[in-house]
Amino acid sequence: MNIALVVSEFNAPIPDRMLEAARARARKLGADVVAVVRVPGVWEIPLAVKALLAREDVHAAVAIGAVVKGETEHDELIAETVAPALMRLQLEAGKPVGLGITGPGMTWDQAEARVGNAARAVEAAVRMVGHLGPPLKGGTRVRRARKGSLGSRRVSARNP
Repeated sequence: MNIALVVSEFNAPIPDRMLEAARARARKLGADVVAVVRVPGVWEIPLAVKALLAREDVHAAVAIGAVVKGETEHDELIAETVAPALMRLQLEAGKPVGLGITGPGMTWDQAEARVGNAARAVEAAVRMVGHLGPPLKGGTRVRRARKGSLGSRRVSARNP
């Protein structure tokens, strides 16, 4: 399984530490990190994620960054805009996007304490690829659901 990581440079060195935690978790899970893209800030993450999800060799992407509270409400604007954009991208591409962006409203110390969230985002993305089934050439997926995967349960009027 191949994943791509998109990392904000803003508020470094916290995202740098988050990247290392994400790489370590990917190794532990047996996922190959096929791309690491560094972008200026969290605002730029969705565009890079979109480009990476279009690649056939990328099965999932993980967005990594820290949105720390400043003197204005800019951190809230960023977080409230970027998270829904990432959700739309994952739904459009049919590939998981792990949300390893912490904030808003965090102090620097709180952001440092949440470095491990990037590793959890990698784990979530890898698990979702497993639930969705292996991708085939051309980006389509196996139609028959495996036991325990999303779509393996029949839906009826009696079993919603």
